[in-house]
Amino acid sequence: MKRAGPRALAGLAAAAGLAGCSSSQPLHPRPAPSPPPATRPPPRQASRLPPQAPRSRTDVYAADRPGHLAARVRHDPARVYVPNSESNTVDVVSQATGRIVGHFAVGALPQHVTPSWDLRTLWVTNDRGNSLTPIDPRTGHPGRPVAVTDPYNLYFTADGRRAIVVAEAHRALDFRSPHTMRLRHSLALPGCAGVDHMDFSASGRQALVSCEFAGRLVVVDLIRERVRRSIELRPDAMPQDVKLSPDGRTFYVADMARGGVWLIDAARWRVIRFQPTGRGAHGLYPSRNSRVLYVSNRGEGSITLISFRKRRPFGKWRLPGGGSPDMGGVSASGRVLWLTGRYNAELYAISTRTGRLLRRVRVGRGPHGACVWPQPGRYSIGHTGILR
Repeated sequence: MKRAGPRALAGLAAAAGLAGCSSSQPLHPRPAPSPPPATRPPPRQASRLPPQAPRSRTDVYAADRPGHLAARVRHDPARVYVPNSESNTVDVVSQATGRIVGHFAVGALPQHVTPSWDLRTLWVTNDRGNSLTPIDPRTGHPGRPVAVTDPYNLYFTADGRRAIVVAEAHRALDFRSPHTMRLRHSLALPGCAGVDHMDFSASGRQALVSCEFAGRLVVVDLIRERVRRSIELRPDAMPQDVKLSPDGRTFYVADMARGGVWLIDAARWRVIRFQPTGRGAHGLYPSRNSRVLYVSNRGEGSITLISFRKRRPFGKWRLPGGGSPDMGGVSASGRVLWLTGRYNAELYAISTRTGRLLRRVRVGRGPHGACVWPQPGRYSIGHTGILR
């Protein structure tokens, strides 16, 4: 679910037994770019990747092991930041107690909470509010919003030099300065209705981008900031979250309408096959040991476990009493998977060892892309926390 109100593809969502698709038509005219007020220090030259964790040619998530917290986040309190899309608020939840320890208003239709490349700021993407709200993860307090057009989602290039705002309604990727969010270049994606999520190749030079309402994916050259090619799925496909396998060879793409994940060859940019997982497949999260991909099936209240080595499911956890697990992340220890309950105004804490539901926390209406913080890793490439 992207936006409240009329939805251009409500019929498709209803046919799939799913609520939560948005119109991809612009809700407001696109203004000429102008520098917004800075909420952080002036832009810096991108620094070399911090050496807190080893690199690996065989595992893109090697820096994400338990305990591999960067020095700059080591003392950040363990919280889950939950954007409530229908309440226009953020709830701050203690990971230790499951209690709400902070609550504040943000712009209209907050969709995700995204860590900045340098791990110093968490950004709330206020989609209809046309703004980004910065949060200081050391205090959990919000700062002054920055004016940005149509920020459904947010990413950062692997070198930290550019932010990428996913302007869903305008079918564009806006490349911006990572601190001031000043617009540098807008890449139009006219054939990508419902541009939503992405992940990067192992080199960080290309991105695979999902087009929710077009039944396709697009490959973007992040160096030249241009589209390389399109990958057709099926007319009834509704691609969502995207995640790269640890070995960098396969992209997994959740499909909410068809109830599973697409496997895409990351070298040839071709469809390998479709793998069913469950109704309303939406969020994708790797385990801290790079062995398991957790797939949240929000249409049936379950999480499917896929083996990265075998590229097949080997288990499924169902939430007792039902629910709508959506988006979130894995705790720094790797022991807990936190997911929002999109249609139930809840946040779930699930044991990654047993699949047992540990906590069910009441939050605001329409909780969406929650950020679990802090997380291991050297730098963030965005979304709710893709760290490498």
